[in-house]
Amino acid sequence: MMTHISSSLFHSPLYQKAMDIIMLSRSISTYLNQDLAGLHEDGSENAFIYFSGDIVQQSVSLAPEIAKAEEARYSEKKYKHIASVKRLTYLLNKNIKRLENCNSNGKDYLPLLRAELKKFKQLQHTWTLTL
Repeated sequence: MMTHISSSLFHSPLYQKAMDIIMLSRSISTYLNQDLAGLHEDGSENAFIYFSGDIVQQSVSLAPEIAKAEEARYSEKKYKHIASVKRLTYLLNKNIKRLENCNSNGKDYLPLLRAELKKFKQLQHTWTLTL
């Protein structure tokens, strides 16, 4: 699927950090889902289960957007993908905050994800300036 992406992208610190975030968010989501999958006594779902899915979807979307920004030939296309990476980062942070209020031991791992996202945002700033 990603065979067309240049090998230099795979060595990019930002891309590598995005891959770390994917792995971490998937692991945390799996852990959270074990606690959140059950229904409440009234038969309703736990709303936090959707946020755990959102962090996976948003983190999985980071790497392709980075690749598209790197490969874009025209600045307007680059900026569109840069804006998408920024939006995904913002949403990811927002959903991590939401999950910190859930009733699961898995939330103990959220500070790790938040720390990785903070490092990602620092790398993202430098990356944006170099494109």
